[in-house]
Amino acid sequence: MKSEYFSYYESEFLNQFAGSNKHFTSLICIVLLVLMSSSAWAASKPNVVFILADDLGWSDTTLFGTTNFYKTPNIQRLAERGMTFTRAYSSSPLCSPTRASILTGLSPARTGITAPNCHLPQIVLQATTSPTGPVNHKATFPNPVTRLDKKYYTLAEMFKDNGYATGHFGKWHLGSEPYSPLEHGFDVDVPHHPGPGPAGSYVAPWKFKDFDHDPLIPDEHLEDRMAKEAIAFMEQHTDEPFFLNYWMFSVHAPFDAKQDLIDQYKKNVDPTDSQRSPTYAAMIESMDDAVGTLLDTLDRLKIADHTIIFFASDNGGNMYNEVDGTSATSNAPLRGGKATMYEGGVRGPAIIVYPKHIQADSRSEEIIQSCDYYPTLLEMLSIAPQQGQNFDGVSIVPALKGKHLDREAIFTYFPHSPPIPEWLPAAVSVHSEDWKLIRIFFDGENGNHRYKLYDLKEDIGEQNNLALVKPEKVKELDLVIDEFLKDTQAVLPLPNPRFDASKYQPKLEGKSSLKGGARTPAKKPAKFLDKPVAGWQPDGDCSLALREGKLIVTSSGTDPYFSYALQVPVEKSDFEITLTFSSDSSREGQFYWREAGKPGGFHRDRSIRFDVNHDGQPHTYHLKWSTQSPLTAIRLDPSKSNGKITITSIKVTKSTGEAIYESDF
Repeated sequence: MKSEYFSYYESEFLNQFAGSNKHFTSLICIVLLVLMSSSAWAASKPNVVFILADDLGWSDTTLFGTTNFYKTPNIQRLAERGMTFTRAYSSSPLCSPTRASILTGLSPARTGITAPNCHLPQIVLQATTSPTGPVNHKATFPNPVTRLDKKYYTLAEMFKDNGYATGHFGKWHLGSEPYSPLEHGFDVDVPHHPGPGPAGSYVAPWKFKDFDHDPLIPDEHLEDRMAKEAIAFMEQHTDEPFFLNYWMFSVHAPFDAKQDLIDQYKKNVDPTDSQRSPTYAAMIESMDDAVGTLLDTLDRLKIADHTIIFFASDNGGNMYNEVDGTSATSNAPLRGGKATMYEGGVRGPAIIVYPKHIQADSRSEEIIQSCDYYPTLLEMLSIAPQQGQNFDGVSIVPALKGKHLDREAIFTYFPHSPPIPEWLPAAVSVHSEDWKLIRIFFDGENGNHRYKLYDLKEDIGEQNNLALVKPEKVKELDLVIDEFLKDTQAVLPLPNPRFDASKYQPKLEGKSSLKGGARTPAKKPAKFLDKPVAGWQPDGDCSLALREGKLIVTSSGTDPYFSYALQVPVEKSDFEITLTFSSDSSREGQFYWREAGKPGGFHRDRSIRFDVNHDGQPHTYHLKWSTQSPLTAIRLDPSKSNGKITITSIKVTKSTGEAIYESDF
């Protein structure tokens, strides 16, 4: 590492050598001034605070004038201290790949972490191709990495090696021990939780393994507690440089918040506004309060002027989960949201603060991406990368100085296809100046790729696909994509030999409807369903098959489920379902039922969550419920991840013992 200033010994040597030569001394002074000016960013090891929000969309703050409902005064206060980026992108539309890119400076295409599956029990350190895929997809999906490999020299390890105290607070989702923050360069990890979101809820009591709420605050909010833990870390290390990695749980599901805040926002709901969930608005406010708590602490400790702050989101806003009877949020005027390749899935708020070095209350229209943050911090601190260490990101210091970034393009590699609104098959995209090209693998005619080309300067909502109008631009940008995939040695989708054209319907281009000045939440796309098996209809990330008298459930994602419609509704009663199955998947199960005359079909108010043992051995589960109207259908969600579930038997009985359904596999 080379400091911005000459070391004591270098200075003494120059003083002695130049003592009798005034001209040489003058020259040395000039050289020193130049060197000090060019590296003034790194003055005596400034502290670094990295705040990463979870699922915070581009329109979820007041930064861009896109919301009339949410309140984010502290994020606005942060923006007034530094530079806001209007075109900041996550490296992926889902969380774990982006988080890995921040810590390594590498694209998900290179690390192989392309899906948010780092909480799964299987340890996979090398991505591999998949020879087959779901029958309704033309391309296969690669098998992604499930842990952040310890071979990478992480951002935290860099800070630790350069004399910084390092602390991680909040969500991780890059692997449990031995791949936790403690094995990746952090001295402290609170609450040391490997899961994809909060354990149970945001409002205490929680369900973290070794992290309880304050007994004096029975309804303590998780983000308030995380901010307190971060404050304690800063107070402990005020006299030494520190790297505080505050990766918020907010505003990821589950959707709950302080009741008094929810009640306040209920009074301000505009039913014509696409952002109208009071629970989500309350979650936004608690997240913003935590940002304010950190800023207040930096001011109180009188270290704000000596602290670099990064604020960003790991992906776009969640516009498909239901909260308060509506979608969680809207990313309008952007199209799509979390888990999509459209702007709403990858474009989010970003602010960088460094008092006296970055102009306060400034903005930049330069394109930046989450893999840029590591090399940027190295340049800001005048720290050289390790020998042989390379990055897919670039330093954005020129942009922080108000200059243009010299870069050809940024890339998003997402070779997966969650069943969500604004659905797309496996794809990769490139942003180059105002142009964006999405390549959808093998989804065109005769096994060729399909393309979407947008001019974001004229069409920020990605409503007009120009691929057929500008074939030369498609060809130009597609070659750039080829170079990127080759350079990163990305594990690619393959043509799917199981593809069945009768079960496929390509997503049609269409303009989103406008209402109340913003695009209304998108509806779910048409499903591409397999035929029922033994009367059970597969849906979501699920396929069914019968084998040796058992129902085999294969989950290819995070939302497998299947349902059975009763031929004749059964009058209201108390019921019990007995399930026997084995599983090598993960996470909790959920059971739903449908009642005649009840709106919403399979609704969360008519469901039961239950713990599932995913050890590969058969287990029996008994679930009881009551109906207020005739029972018409049942649905089983046996897990929330990839894997195979083998069901031996399913039996549904009334309280009288009368069987109304018994499996005959």
